[in-house]
Amino acid sequence: MNLSTLDISVFIVYVVALIAIAYLVSREKAGHEKNANDYFLAGNSLPWWAIGASLIAANISAEQIIGMSGSGYKIGLAIASYEWMAAITLMIVGKYFLPIFLERKIYTMPQFLEQRFDSRVRTVMAIFWLGVYVFVNLTAILWLGALAINTITGFDVTYGMIFLGIFSVAYSLYGGLKAVAYTDIIQVVLLIFGGLFLSYTALDLIGGGQGIVHGFSSLIAQAPEKFDMILSPESEHYADLPGISVLVGGMWVMNLSYWGFNQYIIQRTLAAKNLREGQKGIAFAAFIKLLMPIIVVLPGIAAVLLIPDLGKPDQAYPELMNLMPSGLKGLVFAALVAAIVSSLASMTNSVATIFTMDLYKNENNPKSEEHYVTVGRAVSLIALIIAMFVAQPLLGQFDQAFQYIQEFTGFFTPGIVVLFLLGMFWKKTTANGGLSAAIGSAVLSFALKMLWPELPFMDRVGLVFVLCLVLAIIVSLIENKGHHKHAVDLKGINFKSSKGFNISTVAVSLILVGFYTTWW
Repeated sequence: MNLSTLDISVFIVYVVALIAIAYLVSREKAGHEKNANDYFLAGNSLPWWAIGASLIAANISAEQIIGMSGSGYKIGLAIASYEWMAAITLMIVGKYFLPIFLERKIYTMPQFLEQRFDSRVRTVMAIFWLGVYVFVNLTAILWLGALAINTITGFDVTYGMIFLGIFSVAYSLYGGLKAVAYTDIIQVVLLIFGGLFLSYTALDLIGGGQGIVHGFSSLIAQAPEKFDMILSPESEHYADLPGISVLVGGMWVMNLSYWGFNQYIIQRTLAAKNLREGQKGIAFAAFIKLLMPIIVVLPGIAAVLLIPDLGKPDQAYPELMNLMPSGLKGLVFAALVAAIVSSLASMTNSVATIFTMDLYKNENNPKSEEHYVTVGRAVSLIALIIAMFVAQPLLGQFDQAFQYIQEFTGFFTPGIVVLFLLGMFWKKTTANGGLSAAIGSAVLSFALKMLWPELPFMDRVGLVFVLCLVLAIIVSLIENKGHHKHAVDLKGINFKSSKGFNISTVAVSLILVGFYTTWW
């Protein structure tokens, strides 16, 4: 085991403190039992700081920390586009999507689809998301998290997955989204400071103890190829990040789907006290996203010099942690586990929400609020157990799990984005038009994968998006039903944002321009 007694003590203090705080914030007032709104949407009481922290904690997990560090080791800074482009995407979501969702007072994304289209669309998408969350996202979080624990401590991967599952259940199962969101501020503080310290240590080692500025300069000088943000067609990694398409193509589709229409992410904004609070939380998260490459990509690039002979790229971050001094290694280890279990808790809560509210709940045969909460807790447990059993068979053979996840989800995201965008902003979109886009996305993506295998997956995502958009419009026009009776009344939506939100949008945009200008 590579953790000292001091490291283990630091980690144990973190585990106990997190569980205690989760139970403290989850307690209900005397005489009040948790209802579905309390459990799944935190009683619509989340403040901006909890929303922002929870967005980041849900997003940054093993697949980001371990996976993106691995991609940083293999590809370089170009992989940071997933983080930096997400920042501006968040501002778009806060400005144009969140006002519509909050106006509709929804629990889930499938619920919005039923309100806008019909029950068929809701059921199809609910089943789809449950499958992706359990068999792709949960498995990735568990597998990569357990792999990191194994590298650092020598703890068996299977037992590592069991530990992560039990830990996430211990602090989140009782309290639901409220427990997750309020403890996420602790998780994010740990994640940021632990990650920054690891990056600091790595750069200082590269600089021979002369500081991080000297270390960073040395890293650029010795590995200049790792600092190309826009890859040329000659790059061996062009298929993963196809040049200018990163800025104007399929990555926009991927980001809009993930940050705007993904239950796992958007759920904490649906739980906001009000629209202004939700938008402030989104802006807070956007600024943190700008910082993330320093935490999740830079260590992987530094490992190119510090640990050049890794067996797999995804071992970069865990191996770097072994270079940390005693005590601080325990803190960074706690930060890594914090990211993993917060994402696990968020994911299982979203799985429970979709299953309970979209598939199980029957308006014609209503049950008590306590019953729905019980069902949600049971589904959370079942989802975790299934993910544990299938994690290794699904992910064990991949050396860059982050890229695998992006490509797999890329088969479906174009249709999802078309479904929601047309559903929100084009009143003539029919249910069949939306379904044709959702189903056509998978069919067209698989067809292009087989017939045009050399096409970079991100370009394929962009192309399929355009094809699905055309398909949905054609089907809707052929049906010729005019304005859908449940179309969103945009005139009744307040899209006006605060001065602070507008200033934040400009600031995020200028910072991004600066980054891409510097590292072009």
